[in-house]
Amino acid sequence: MEILTFLLDFILHVDKHLEAFVQAYGVWVYALLFVIIFVETGVVVMPFLPGDSLLFVVGAMCGVGLMSYPLSVGLLFAAAVLGNQSNYTIGRYFGPKVFQWEDSRFFNKRAFNQAHAFYEKYGGITIVAARFMPFLRTFAPFVAGVAEMTRAKFMLYDVLGGALWVGGIITVGYFFGNIPFVKMHLDKIIWAMILIPGLFVLYGAWKAHRKAAQNG
Repeated sequence: MEILTFLLDFILHVDKHLEAFVQAYGVWVYALLFVIIFVETGVVVMPFLPGDSLLFVVGAMCGVGLMSYPLSVGLLFAAAVLGNQSNYTIGRYFGPKVFQWEDSRFFNKRAFNQAHAFYEKYGGITIVAARFMPFLRTFAPFVAGVAEMTRAKFMLYDVLGGALWVGGIITVGYFFGNIPFVKMHLDKIIWAMILIPGLFVLYGAWKAHRKAAQNG
């Protein structure tokens, strides 16, 4: 319970936690951020890390000179791409047998099914769109691996999605993250970044499930 409380506090107040880490450990913050982004995108059982809000806050910190903008974008882009490649490889290894897996503390079958329904509906573009959708972001490359998308095709979507996600959100944070209104309402903005994309995912999965049921 204490871990969940800490995670929730970290997600909602990532700006304060990250600033404190920079002040205490300096350049080691880049290693920490690399690990967080890599793990969120590369490990199927870790879909709850605060990728979007973290990138936004990184941009804001770059905007006031606490971090390097080009280094942050380059390093976290590499983490995002490598994480997806790892996740895709795991999916290729386990293959279609994943559909028989039961829900557990290490595997969220509902999230997997939602990602699979989204992938079935939209194909490879899912890899790009999923970058901006919590939970789906973690499962999309895994699903692509299970579906045996070719490595070359996956790499194309992976690099494009990673560039748009990392570069886009850090840049938005760089220019808008230090506006007083944004700083004052950052917790609400973080909730919006989590919930709004999540609602789109749920709606898309529901439509895909309904269509499959009608066709069946």
